[in-house]
Amino acid sequence: MAKLIVTTRDGTEHEVEAQPGLSVMEIIRDAGFDELLALCGGCCSCATCHVHVDPAFADKIEPMGEDENDLLESSDHRNESSRLSCQLAFSDALDGLKVTIADED
Repeated sequence: MAKLIVTTRDGTEHEVEAQPGLSVMEIIRDAGFDELLALCGGCCSCATCHVHVDPAFADKIEPMGEDENDLLESSDHRNESSRLSCQLAFSDALDGLKVTIADED
């Protein structure tokens, strides 16, 4: 099975099984990471599933949409690798994807 590497806010790296077809947010939530709130449940209407994607995977993920960009504008922790994990569809091509849960706003 494919793997997703999640780094929590304290810097601890965790490897979790990742089912293609789910969003990165769903994989993280289902793995029990409480610090990723995902309050809207994946509707792209909040920014509580904010992650930083390892730059090595930047060309393998779908480009950011306008709604996602607008939501991330409100984050004090946005950087060039910021994405909303609910907008990242996981696939076998993303096996080994590394994300870091962003600090909470």
